[in-house]
Amino acid sequence: MKLQKKKKPSPAISTSSLPDIVFMLLFFFMVTTVMRQTELKVKVVVPQATEIQKLEKKSLVSYIYIGAPSDNYKSKFGTAPRIQLNDAFATPNQVPEFIEKERAARLEQEVPLLTTSIKADRDAKMGIVTDVKQELRKVNALKLNYSSSKRSEVY
Repeated sequence: MKLQKKKKPSPAISTSSLPDIVFMLLFFFMVTTVMRQTELKVKVVVPQATEIQKLEKKSLVSYIYIGAPSDNYKSKFGTAPRIQLNDAFATPNQVPEFIEKERAARLEQEVPLLTTSIKADRDAKMGIVTDVKQELRKVNALKLNYSSSKRSEVY
């Protein structure tokens, strides 16, 4: 004599703990994510332009700031325009080392996509910008961007 077992339907998945799981993941990513902020030690008022484009991947951009030291640093560094790489003042000779460190911190396939963005004060002399550009050429960092703000009216 064969007995047939009746198949019981499986119970529905409980979703009562789902909000707890979502909030745990949210808190995990909030705690572990580090927002990289550079403290500006130079005053930068970017020039205005009419034909500008937004950068696609800002994670692949290295910023070089050029401008007069802010009020906190004027007594130590004077009022002449200075170069800031990450959180430190630098000379044009230190730019290649900065670019090499940025390349070393990236994956090999991302290196050709790296862009160097110069955020220069509109009152900064072109001599210091030219010095930075010459140093960028030495390390073959030819993908260059000048930061600017959008001009509201066209003359």
